[in-house]
Amino acid sequence: MPELDADVDVDADVEHLERLRDELRTLGRVVVAFSGGADSAFLAWVANDTLGASSCVALTAVSPSLAPEEHDDCAALASEWGLRWEPVVTRELESAMYVANGADRCFHCKTALMDVALPVASREGAVVVLGVNVDDLGDHRPGQAAAASGGARFPLVDAGFTKADVRAWSQRLGLRTWDKLAAACLASRLPYGTPVTVQLLQGVAKAESGLRRLGFRDLRVRHYGDTARVELGVDELPAALERREDVVAVVKGAGYRYVTLDLEGFRSGNLNSSLPSRPSLED
Repeated sequence: MPELDADVDVDADVEHLERLRDELRTLGRVVVAFSGGADSAFLAWVANDTLGASSCVALTAVSPSLAPEEHDDCAALASEWGLRWEPVVTRELESAMYVANGADRCFHCKTALMDVALPVASREGAVVVLGVNVDDLGDHRPGQAAAASGGARFPLVDAGFTKADVRAWSQRLGLRTWDKLAAACLASRLPYGTPVTVQLLQGVAKAESGLRRLGFRDLRVRHYGDTARVELGVDELPAALERREDVVAVVKGAGYRYVTLDLEGFRSGNLNSSLPSRPSLED
């Protein structure tokens, strides 16, 4: 994980954070889509610190695609930081387009999020904000388009924050999420075209939870029918081989018949490599 650069111009850096605070002050009242990841956690903390809890709601979308550990961590962070936290149930699995798991699945997921976030924002007289950073704009993220079309704002983008900026400032502010690994929704473990079901999501969640209990940190369990392709951080591959029997037992215990270890290691969003093109936010 990145470390703070001792040569950073502190005054310029403070101005960077102040730009984010100014963006939030301009919005006045916000509902932060709060998944507990590094970006949304940083945005929620800064919004709460800048606007106060009375003007900031941290909203967590709860569904079978949210790993149980992530739900628990959102609750813990809200308690630690004094956030006004509101978990809400989303119903993306009731959408046939979401279940079909096409390349636009995230569009339908974020649509479901906005369906529950907008009523909260209306109640609060607030604007929905997402922890999208500048680096996110170059990947295949159709969910951003859905959120933007629903009126959501991206203050980190408006203030020019990259992922590295988010991590550096989170560390400087003492936020334990500064080095938290990416934790995309569980549906991202299913190849495009594999229908999303509660049973498959629960199987992936159980396998990943078991691997975390074994001490592995940077991981994904990719679902391919009765085969699980396990991705771990490259530095964790030797430990996986040493504990081969434990790894196999945990993953098979989640319902898989075959367990494979991807020697290329963990790659966030690697299923997007199968797409012929990567539409931008405007597409």
